[in-house]
Amino acid sequence: MNDRIRVAEVRLVGPAGEQVGIVRVEDALRLAQDADLDLVEVAPDARPPVVKIMDYGKYKYEADMKAREARRNQANTVLKEIRFRLKIDPHDYGTKVGHIERFLKGGDKVKVMIQFRGREQSRPEMGIRLLNRLSEDVAEFGFVESTPKQDGRNMVMVIAPVKRKAEQRNEARRAAASQPRAAAPAAEQTAA
Repeated sequence: MNDRIRVAEVRLVGPAGEQVGIVRVEDALRLAQDADLDLVEVAPDARPPVVKIMDYGKYKYEADMKAREARRNQANTVLKEIRFRLKIDPHDYGTKVGHIERFLKGGDKVKVMIQFRGREQSRPEMGIRLLNRLSEDVAEFGFVESTPKQDGRNMVMVIAPVKRKAEQRNEARRAAASQPRAAAPAAEQTAA
């Protein structure tokens, strides 16, 4: 930046993005000072290096804002885990399906695990049947990412959400913003 550029000639880009051409560093610095801006090296590996006349403080600020916005929109997908037994009561099954739907609506993946005990281990087809039924019940909110696999005493399947977590969050924000704020007018009426 500015006086720290240690080459004889540079390819200069003007403040509006126009190509000025190859000039001496002293001339480029003088042009930048006349415009009350900084001379910033944008491509040091090029031959000759590319420099641009810009407001460096504004450039740093805008880069920080872009990075902050990218971090805000980034969503970490969490892998939730639900455990089943092969002989599960219909009411318990419905409760666990409700939990899985809530996780998928939130944009998280769900690892469904069936635990086999004793003689149940000799009947893996019953576990596959239960997991297929489960995948059909939550098909509206998610899809099977990894098919059922036997892993020792357990059978595991992963269900991924239909919508990504960032999409879910943005949709929830829009829904909250579109809701009328009924509490504020009621508070104003009681104050009057």
